[in-house]
Amino acid sequence: MPRFLHLADIHLGYDRYDNKTRSQDFFRALEDAICKYAISEQVDFVVIAGDLFEHRTLQPNILNQAKLCLNLLQEAGIPVIAIEGNHDNRPYGSKTSWLRYLAEWYGLILLEPEVLPTGEVVYAAWDWEAKQGGYIDLECGVRILGSLWYGAAAPKVISTLAAAIQTLPPAPPHTVMLFHHGLEGQIARYQGALRYSDLLPLQQAGVNYLALGHIHKHFSVEGWIFNPGSLEANSVEESQFERGVYLVTLQPAGIQAELKRDYYQRPWLRLKLTARGQESLEEIETAAIATVQKAIQSGQLKPQEAPMVELRIEGKVGFDRLELDTRQLQLQLQQLSGALIFLLKYEVDSVEYNSPLSEEASRFQVEREVFTDLLTAHNSYRQKAPALAQGLIDLKDLHLDGRSETDLYQFVEGLFDPNDPKTDGPH
Repeated sequence: MPRFLHLADIHLGYDRYDNKTRSQDFFRALEDAICKYAISEQVDFVVIAGDLFEHRTLQPNILNQAKLCLNLLQEAGIPVIAIEGNHDNRPYGSKTSWLRYLAEWYGLILLEPEVLPTGEVVYAAWDWEAKQGGYIDLECGVRILGSLWYGAAAPKVISTLAAAIQTLPPAPPHTVMLFHHGLEGQIARYQGALRYSDLLPLQQAGVNYLALGHIHKHFSVEGWIFNPGSLEANSVEESQFERGVYLVTLQPAGIQAELKRDYYQRPWLRLKLTARGQESLEEIETAAIATVQKAIQSGQLKPQEAPMVELRIEGKVGFDRLELDTRQLQLQLQQLSGALIFLLKYEVDSVEYNSPLSEEASRFQVEREVFTDLLTAHNSYRQKAPALAQGLIDLKDLHLDGRSETDLYQFVEGLFDPNDPKTDGPH
Protein backbone atom coordinates (compact mmCIF):
# COMPACT_ATOMS: atom_id res chain seq x y z
CA MET A 1 0.00 0.00 0.00
CA PRO A 2 1.51 3.35 -1.03
CA ARG A 3 2.25 5.85 1.73
CA PHE A 4 3.14 9.49 1.38
CA LEU A 5 3.49 12.75 3.25
CA HIS A 6 1.32 15.70 2.23
CA LEU A 7 2.79 19.13 3.02
CA ALA A 8 1.59 22.60 2.04
CA ASP A 9 2.21 26.26 2.87
CA ILE A 10 5.69 25.87 4.32
CA HIS A 11 6.65 29.52 3.70
CA LEU A 12 10.42 29.30 4.09
CA GLY A 13 11.74 32.84 4.46
CA TYR A 14 8.75 34.07 6.44
CA ASP A 15 9.70 37.51 7.79
CA ARG A 16 6.54 39.20 9.03
CA TYR A 17 7.97 40.12 12.43
CA ASP A 18 11.46 40.93 11.14
CA ASN A 19 12.97 38.41 13.53
CA LYS A 20 15.66 35.95 12.37
CA THR A 21 14.78 33.41 15.05
CA ARG A 22 11.14 33.47 14.04
CA SER A 23 12.09 33.00 10.38
CA GLN A 24 14.24 30.02 11.39
CA ASP A 25 11.18 28.41 13.01
CA PHE A 26 9.71 27.68 9.58
CA PHE A 27 12.82 25.80 8.50
CA ARG A 28 12.97 23.87 11.78
CA ALA A 29 9.31 22.87 11.40
CA LEU A 30 9.92 21.56 7.88
CA GLU A 31 13.08 19.68 8.80
CA ASP A 32 11.48 18.06 11.85
CA ALA A 33 8.29 17.08 10.01
CA ILE A 34 10.32 15.50 7.21
CA CYS A 35 12.50 13.53 9.61
CA LYS A 36 9.60 12.28 11.72
CA TYR A 37 6.91 11.61 9.15
CA ALA A 38 8.75 10.99 5.87
CA ILE A 39 12.16 9.49 6.62
CA SER A 40 11.34 7.65 9.86
CA GLU A 41 8.04 6.42 8.41
CA GLN A 42 9.78 5.37 5.16
CA VAL A 43 7.09 6.87 2.95
CA ASP A 44 7.14 6.29 -0.80
CA PHE A 45 7.08 9.99 -1.68
CA VAL A 46 6.41 13.51 -0.40
CA VAL A 47 4.11 16.08 -2.01
CA ILE A 48 4.20 19.86 -1.50
CA ALA A 49 0.93 21.49 -2.56
CA GLY A 50 2.31 24.99 -3.08
CA ASP A 51 4.03 27.82 -1.18
CA LEU A 52 7.33 26.22 -0.31
CA PHE A 53 8.65 29.78 -0.10
CA GLU A 54 7.25 32.98 1.35
CA HIS A 55 8.67 35.20 -1.40
CA ARG A 56 9.54 34.84 -5.08
CA THR A 57 12.87 36.58 -4.43
CA LEU A 58 15.04 34.60 -2.04
CA GLN A 59 18.01 35.25 0.20
CA PRO A 60 20.78 32.63 -0.18
CA ASN A 61 20.21 31.21 3.31
CA ILE A 62 16.53 30.55 2.54
CA LEU A 63 17.43 28.70 -0.66
CA ASN A 64 19.94 26.67 1.34
CA GLN A 65 17.19 25.65 3.78
CA ALA A 66 15.22 24.14 0.91
CA LYS A 67 18.32 22.41 -0.45
CA LEU A 68 19.11 20.85 2.93
CA CYS A 69 15.63 19.38 3.25
CA LEU A 70 15.63 18.08 -0.31
CA ASN A 71 19.03 16.49 0.30
CA LEU A 72 17.72 14.71 3.40
CA LEU A 73 14.91 13.16 1.37
CA GLN A 74 17.13 12.39 -1.58
CA GLU A 75 19.58 10.53 0.66
CA ALA A 76 16.62 8.50 2.00
CA GLY A 77 15.52 7.70 -1.56
CA ILE A 78 12.23 9.58 -1.20
CA PRO A 79 11.12 11.63 -4.23
CA VAL A 80 9.59 15.08 -3.65
CA ILE A 81 6.82 16.29 -5.97
CA ALA A 82 5.67 19.90 -5.83
CA ILE A 83 3.61 22.60 -7.53
CA GLU A 84 3.80 26.36 -7.34
CA GLY A 85 1.60 28.35 -4.98
CA ASN A 86 0.69 32.02 -5.14
CA HIS A 87 3.72 32.98 -3.00
CA ASP A 88 6.38 31.18 -5.03
CA ASN A 89 4.99 31.06 -8.56
CA ARG A 90 7.01 32.58 -11.36
CA PRO A 91 6.36 36.29 -11.99
CA TYR A 92 4.28 37.14 -15.03
CA GLY A 93 6.39 36.96 -18.19
CA SER A 94 9.23 35.10 -16.48
CA LYS A 95 10.36 31.68 -17.71
CA THR A 96 11.91 30.53 -14.47
CA SER A 97 11.55 30.51 -10.70
CA TRP A 98 13.43 29.20 -7.70
CA LEU A 99 11.27 26.08 -7.74
CA ARG A 100 12.37 25.52 -11.34
CA TYR A 101 15.98 25.95 -10.19
CA LEU A 102 15.48 23.29 -7.51
CA ALA A 103 13.95 21.00 -10.13
CA GLU A 104 16.90 21.41 -12.47
CA TRP A 105 19.66 21.03 -9.88
CA TYR A 106 18.35 19.45 -6.67
CA GLY A 107 15.96 16.69 -7.66
CA LEU A 108 12.62 18.41 -7.03
CA ILE A 109 9.87 17.07 -9.32
CA LEU A 110 8.01 20.25 -10.25
CA LEU A 111 4.81 19.36 -12.07
CA GLU A 112 3.56 22.00 -14.51
CA PRO A 113 0.91 21.18 -17.09
CA GLU A 114 1.34 23.10 -20.34
CA VAL A 115 -1.27 25.67 -21.31
CA LEU A 116 -1.61 26.18 -25.07
CA PRO A 117 -2.48 29.59 -26.62
CA THR A 118 -5.99 28.21 -27.21
CA GLY A 119 -6.41 27.69 -23.45
CA GLU A 120 -6.24 23.91 -23.80
CA VAL A 121 -4.24 22.07 -21.12
CA VAL A 122 -1.74 19.35 -22.03
CA TYR A 123 -0.40 16.89 -19.46
CA ALA A 124 3.01 15.60 -20.55
CA ALA A 125 4.65 12.75 -18.64
CA TRP A 126 7.59 13.72 -16.45
CA ASP A 127 10.81 13.70 -18.48
CA TRP A 128 13.76 12.81 -16.24
CA GLU A 129 16.28 14.27 -18.68
CA ALA A 130 14.46 17.53 -19.41
CA LYS A 131 13.23 17.62 -15.80
CA GLN A 132 9.82 18.82 -16.89
CA GLY A 133 6.30 17.45 -17.08
CA GLY A 134 2.76 17.75 -15.89
CA TYR A 135 2.30 14.34 -14.28
CA ILE A 136 4.36 11.38 -13.09
CA ASP A 137 3.59 7.68 -12.56
CA LEU A 138 5.53 6.24 -9.61
CA GLU A 139 6.54 2.61 -9.17
CA CYS A 140 4.50 2.40 -5.95
CA GLY A 141 1.33 2.51 -8.06
CA VAL A 142 0.42 6.18 -7.85
CA ARG A 143 -0.10 8.79 -10.56
CA ILE A 144 0.53 12.36 -9.43
CA LEU A 145 -0.91 15.26 -11.39
CA GLY A 146 0.27 18.83 -11.12
CA SER A 147 -1.43 22.18 -11.64
CA LEU A 148 -0.51 25.86 -11.71
CA TRP A 149 -1.60 28.79 -9.59
CA TYR A 150 -4.81 29.93 -11.28
CA GLY A 151 -6.13 32.49 -8.81
CA ALA A 152 -9.59 33.80 -9.65
CA ALA A 153 -9.64 31.74 -12.88
CA ALA A 154 -9.56 28.44 -10.97
CA PRO A 155 -13.30 27.59 -11.23
CA LYS A 156 -13.22 27.93 -15.03
CA VAL A 157 -9.91 26.06 -15.41
CA ILE A 158 -10.98 22.94 -13.50
CA SER A 159 -13.16 21.54 -16.28
CA THR A 160 -10.27 22.05 -18.72
CA LEU A 161 -7.91 20.20 -16.38
CA ALA A 162 -10.41 17.36 -15.98
CA ALA A 163 -10.75 17.02 -19.76
CA ALA A 164 -6.96 16.86 -20.15
CA ILE A 165 -6.67 14.18 -17.44
CA GLN A 166 -9.17 11.98 -19.25
CA THR A 167 -6.96 11.92 -22.37
CA LEU A 168 -4.01 10.38 -20.51
CA PRO A 169 -2.98 6.71 -20.72
CA PRO A 170 -4.58 4.33 -18.19
CA ALA A 171 -3.59 5.30 -14.66
CA PRO A 172 -2.10 3.19 -11.84
CA PRO A 173 -4.49 2.18 -9.04
CA HIS A 174 -4.33 5.58 -7.29
CA THR A 175 -4.38 9.14 -8.62
CA VAL A 176 -3.24 12.09 -6.54
CA MET A 177 -3.59 15.66 -7.77
CA LEU A 178 -1.87 18.72 -6.30
CA PHE A 179 -3.95 21.91 -6.37
CA HIS A 180 -3.28 25.22 -4.59
CA HIS A 181 -6.57 26.96 -3.85
CA GLY A 182 -9.06 27.56 -1.03
CA LEU A 183 -12.39 25.85 -0.49
CA GLU A 184 -15.55 27.72 0.46
CA GLY A 185 -16.74 27.57 4.07
CA GLN A 186 -13.44 26.63 5.71
CA ILE A 187 -12.44 30.02 7.12
CA ALA A 188 -14.35 33.26 7.58
CA ARG A 189 -13.95 36.30 5.33
CA TYR A 190 -12.12 34.42 2.57
CA GLN A 191 -12.98 35.72 -0.87
CA GLY A 192 -12.69 33.76 -4.11
CA ALA A 193 -12.86 30.26 -2.62
CA LEU A 194 -13.92 27.30 -4.71
CA ARG A 195 -17.24 25.58 -4.12
CA TYR A 196 -17.22 21.84 -3.57
CA SER A 197 -19.19 21.40 -6.79
CA ASP A 198 -16.41 23.19 -8.70
CA LEU A 199 -14.03 20.35 -7.82
CA LEU A 200 -16.27 17.42 -8.73
CA PRO A 201 -15.05 17.23 -12.38
CA LEU A 202 -11.62 16.26 -11.01
CA GLN A 203 -13.10 13.38 -9.04
CA GLN A 204 -15.06 12.29 -12.08
CA ALA A 205 -11.80 12.36 -14.09
CA GLY A 206 -10.28 9.81 -11.70
CA VAL A 207 -8.64 11.87 -8.93
CA ASN A 208 -9.16 10.02 -5.67
CA TYR A 209 -6.89 12.18 -3.47
CA LEU A 210 -6.97 15.95 -4.07
CA ALA A 211 -4.01 17.45 -2.19
CA LEU A 212 -4.84 21.08 -1.49
CA GLY A 213 -2.81 23.97 -0.15
CA HIS A 214 -3.39 27.71 0.35
CA ILE A 215 -5.68 27.79 3.40
CA HIS A 216 -3.59 27.61 6.58
CA LYS A 217 -6.06 25.43 8.47
CA HIS A 218 -6.48 21.68 8.08
CA PHE A 219 -9.69 20.22 6.68
CA SER A 220 -10.91 17.23 4.73
CA VAL A 221 -14.08 16.82 2.69
CA GLU A 222 -15.92 13.69 1.58
CA GLY A 223 -12.92 11.43 1.99
CA TRP A 224 -11.03 12.63 -1.10
CA ILE A 225 -10.19 16.34 -0.55
CA PHE A 226 -7.45 17.03 1.99
CA ASN A 227 -5.76 20.26 3.15
CA PRO A 228 -3.17 19.95 5.96
CA GLY A 229 -2.84 23.66 6.73
CA SER A 230 0.42 25.53 7.13
CA LEU A 231 3.37 23.96 8.92
CA GLU A 232 3.72 26.96 11.23
CA ALA A 233 1.28 29.70 12.23
CA ASN A 234 1.91 32.76 10.08
CA SER A 235 -0.04 35.11 12.37
CA VAL A 236 -1.64 35.30 15.78
CA GLU A 237 -5.04 34.62 14.22
CA GLU A 238 -3.72 31.46 12.57
CA SER A 239 -2.30 30.24 15.85
CA GLN A 240 -5.84 29.15 16.75
CA PHE A 241 -6.14 26.93 13.66
CA GLU A 242 -5.47 23.22 13.81
CA ARG A 243 -2.79 22.50 11.24
CA GLY A 244 -0.04 19.99 10.49
CA VAL A 245 0.95 17.43 7.87
CA TYR A 246 -0.96 14.46 6.49
CA LEU A 247 0.60 11.02 6.65
CA VAL A 248 -1.44 9.17 4.04
CA THR A 249 -1.92 5.50 3.26
CA LEU A 250 -3.72 4.64 0.02
CA GLN A 251 -5.66 1.46 0.69
CA PRO A 252 -7.89 -0.55 -1.67
CA ALA A 253 -10.82 0.13 0.65
CA GLY A 254 -10.17 3.87 0.92
CA ILE A 255 -7.82 6.59 2.11
CA GLN A 256 -6.31 6.76 5.56
CA ALA A 257 -5.04 10.31 6.15
CA GLU A 258 -3.67 11.06 9.64
CA LEU A 259 -3.05 14.66 10.62
CA LYS A 260 0.32 14.80 12.39
CA ARG A 261 1.17 17.75 14.59
CA ASP A 262 3.93 16.48 16.86
CA TYR A 263 6.86 18.27 15.26
CA TYR A 264 8.71 21.46 16.13
CA GLN A 265 6.43 24.49 16.40
CA ARG A 266 6.90 27.58 18.52
CA PRO A 267 4.08 27.89 21.09
CA TRP A 268 1.58 30.74 20.91
CA LEU A 269 -0.56 32.26 23.65
CA ARG A 270 -3.34 34.83 23.32
CA LEU A 271 -4.37 36.81 26.41
CA LYS A 272 -7.09 39.43 26.88
CA LEU A 273 -7.69 42.26 29.34
CA THR A 274 -10.99 44.16 29.31
CA ALA A 275 -10.96 47.73 30.64
CA ARG A 276 -14.28 49.00 32.00
CA GLY A 277 -13.60 52.73 32.14
CA GLN A 278 -13.18 52.97 35.92
CA GLU A 279 -9.48 52.14 36.09
CA SER A 280 -6.69 54.68 36.23
CA LEU A 281 -3.74 54.54 33.84
CA GLU A 282 -1.60 52.92 36.55
CA GLU A 283 -4.30 50.35 37.28
CA ILE A 284 -4.44 49.32 33.61
CA GLU A 285 -0.67 48.83 33.55
CA THR A 286 -0.82 46.82 36.79
CA ALA A 287 -3.66 44.66 35.42
CA ALA A 288 -1.70 43.93 32.22
CA ILE A 289 1.29 42.75 34.26
CA ALA A 290 -0.99 40.66 36.50
CA THR A 291 -2.58 39.01 33.44
CA VAL A 292 0.81 37.81 32.23
CA GLN A 293 1.88 36.72 35.73
CA LYS A 294 -1.31 34.69 36.12
CA ALA A 295 -0.66 32.92 32.81
CA ILE A 296 2.85 32.00 34.01
CA GLN A 297 1.60 30.73 37.38
CA SER A 298 -1.08 28.59 35.73
CA GLY A 299 1.41 27.02 33.34
CA GLN A 300 -0.26 28.50 30.26
CA LEU A 301 2.82 30.58 29.57
CA LYS A 302 6.28 29.04 29.90
CA PRO A 303 9.01 31.71 29.61
CA GLN A 304 11.70 29.06 29.03
CA GLU A 305 10.02 28.18 25.71
CA ALA A 306 10.33 31.74 24.37
CA PRO A 307 6.73 31.66 23.07
CA MET A 308 4.86 34.07 20.83
CA VAL A 309 2.46 36.03 23.04
CA GLU A 310 -0.34 38.47 22.33
CA LEU A 311 -2.12 40.56 24.96
CA ARG A 312 -5.18 42.38 23.71
CA ILE A 313 -6.36 45.29 25.88
CA GLU A 314 -9.87 46.25 24.87
CA GLY A 315 -12.92 48.06 26.23
CA LYS A 316 -13.07 51.64 27.53
CA VAL A 317 -10.62 53.72 29.55
CA GLY A 318 -11.33 56.75 31.71
CA PHE A 319 -8.40 58.77 30.38
CA ASP A 320 -6.97 59.81 27.06
CA ARG A 321 -6.04 56.48 25.45
CA LEU A 322 -2.82 57.98 24.09
CA GLU A 323 -1.50 58.52 27.63
CA LEU A 324 -0.59 54.84 27.93
CA ASP A 325 3.02 54.27 26.86
CA THR A 326 2.35 51.07 24.94
CA ARG A 327 5.96 50.71 23.80
CA GLN A 328 7.31 50.75 27.34
CA LEU A 329 4.58 48.41 28.59
CA GLN A 330 5.21 46.02 25.71
CA LEU A 331 8.94 45.83 26.55
CA GLN A 332 8.15 45.21 30.21
CA LEU A 333 5.71 42.43 29.37
CA GLN A 334 8.12 40.84 26.93
CA GLN A 335 10.81 40.64 29.59
CA LEU A 336 8.34 39.24 32.12
CA SER A 337 6.94 36.60 29.75
CA GLY A 338 10.21 35.56 28.12
CA ALA A 339 8.41 35.84 24.77
CA LEU A 340 10.36 35.78 21.55
CA ILE A 341 7.86 38.36 20.28
CA PHE A 342 5.26 40.06 22.47
CA LEU A 343 2.34 41.62 20.61
CA LEU A 344 0.45 44.26 22.58
CA LYS A 345 -2.84 45.13 20.91
CA TYR A 346 -4.27 48.25 22.54
CA GLU A 347 -7.77 48.66 21.15
CA VAL A 348 -9.74 50.80 23.56
CA ASP A 349 -12.00 53.84 23.41
CA SER A 350 -11.99 56.70 25.87
CA VAL A 351 -15.15 57.01 27.93
CA GLU A 352 -17.38 59.67 26.42
CA TYR A 353 -19.93 61.77 28.25
CA ASN A 354 -22.53 63.94 26.62
CA SER A 355 -24.74 65.97 28.91
CA PRO A 356 -28.19 66.86 27.51
CA LEU A 357 -28.64 70.51 26.59
CA SER A 358 -31.81 72.33 25.67
CA GLU A 359 -32.05 74.30 22.46
CA GLU A 360 -32.32 77.50 24.55
CA ALA A 361 -29.01 76.87 26.34
CA SER A 362 -26.74 79.92 26.50
CA ARG A 363 -23.17 79.94 25.28
CA PHE A 364 -22.04 79.90 28.89
CA GLN A 365 -24.11 76.77 29.60
CA VAL A 366 -22.81 75.02 26.48
CA GLU A 367 -19.24 75.94 27.38
CA ARG A 368 -19.61 74.68 30.94
CA GLU A 369 -21.16 71.37 29.87
CA VAL A 370 -18.48 70.75 27.22
CA PHE A 371 -15.73 71.28 29.80
CA THR A 372 -17.58 69.13 32.32
CA ASP A 373 -17.97 66.29 29.84
CA LEU A 374 -14.28 66.38 28.91
CA LEU A 375 -13.21 66.34 32.54
CA THR A 376 -15.71 63.66 33.55
CA ALA A 377 -14.34 61.37 30.81
CA HIS A 378 -10.93 61.48 32.50
CA ASN A 379 -10.73 59.16 35.47
CA SER A 380 -8.35 61.47 37.40
CA TYR A 381 -10.60 64.53 37.16
CA ARG A 382 -14.06 62.98 37.30
CA GLN A 383 -14.91 63.75 40.94
CA LYS A 384 -13.93 67.43 40.66
CA ALA A 385 -15.30 67.98 37.17
CA PRO A 386 -17.88 70.73 37.94
CA ALA A 387 -15.43 72.87 39.93
CA LEU A 388 -12.64 72.40 37.39
CA ALA A 389 -15.00 73.18 34.51
CA GLN A 390 -15.87 76.52 36.14
CA GLY A 391 -12.16 77.12 36.67
CA LEU A 392 -11.43 76.60 32.97
CA ILE A 393 -14.16 79.08 32.05
CA ASP A 394 -12.64 81.61 34.45
CA LEU A 395 -9.19 80.94 32.99
CA LYS A 396 -10.52 81.64 29.51
CA ASP A 397 -12.06 84.91 30.70
CA LEU A 398 -8.77 85.98 32.31
CA HIS A 399 -6.97 85.30 29.06
CA LEU A 400 -9.52 87.37 27.10
CA ASP A 401 -9.05 90.21 29.60
CA GLY A 402 -5.36 90.32 28.63
CA ARG A 403 -3.93 89.06 31.92
CA SER A 404 -0.22 88.20 31.91
CA GLU A 405 1.16 84.67 31.62
CA THR A 406 2.33 84.92 35.22
CA ASP A 407 -1.20 85.70 36.39
CA LEU A 408 -2.62 82.85 34.33
CA TYR A 409 -0.05 80.40 35.71
CA GLN A 410 -0.78 81.46 39.29
CA PHE A 411 -4.49 80.99 38.65
CA VAL A 412 -3.91 77.44 37.35
CA GLU A 413 -1.78 76.67 40.41
CA GLY A 414 -4.61 77.82 42.61
CA LEU A 415 -7.08 75.80 40.57
CA PHE A 416 -5.22 72.63 41.51
CA ASP A 417 -4.45 73.67 45.09
CA PRO A 418 -4.14 70.38 47.02
CA ASN A 419 -5.45 72.15 50.13
CA ASP A 420 -8.72 73.04 48.42
CA PRO A 421 -11.03 69.98 48.52
CA LYS A 422 -13.15 71.42 45.70
CA THR A 423 -10.33 71.60 43.20
CA ASP A 424 -7.80 69.03 44.37
CA GLY A 425 -6.37 67.18 41.39
CA PRO A 426 -3.13 66.20 39.68
CA HIS A 427 -0.82 68.87 38.30
